[in-house]
Amino acid sequence: MNRVIIIAGLMGSPNGNWKPWLMAELEKKNVLAASIFMPEFDNPTPEGWTKELSHQIDLNPEDEIYLVGHSLGATTILHYLQSEGAKNIQGAVLVAGPCKKTNNNRIDSFFENPFDFAKIKSRCPKFPVIHSDDDPYVPEEHAHILTKELSADLTIVPGKGHFNTASGSFTLPECLDHLIAMISANNV
Repeated sequence: MNRVIIIAGLMGSPNGNWKPWLMAELEKKNVLAASIFMPEFDNPTPEGWTKELSHQIDLNPEDEIYLVGHSLGATTILHYLQSEGAKNIQGAVLVAGPCKKTNNNRIDSFFENPFDFAKIKSRCPKFPVIHSDDDPYVPEEHAHILTKELSADLTIVPGKGHFNTASGSFTLPECLDHLIAMISANNV
């Protein structure tokens, strides 16, 4: 079975922004999707978030897993994929994800060590990156770094801020399109 796990960012709700819409659209296509609640969402640690993501992936080890991370959720996917014991996944969509320190020192612990992009790529074949050209929290430079390091497909969406409620993002068709393309390619 194809399963999509969605990880929200700092202070993010599993049912906020475009996540309910994405889950409903995937359900129409008979794809099981869940947006998970991360521990200490207002004071996160990479260890705590990686452990929770690992737990969610391990619930049904026979499933074909796809991940969607928004903001710090995208960074958590990178931490998971480079961690010991990480499972191979089918694809990961990274939405407005930081890959190095930003102006928000509450998430600095996620960037204390450089990412092992070679290891990350060895556990996941596809990394669509989605970013807005006017994100107030994560500069577009992060998307270009991720695209280069992960040999990813980059989609820049004009005028969508941080893809959150403040920017009026209640749908994210670019994410749905990437997921459906990856799932379809794997089910040939």
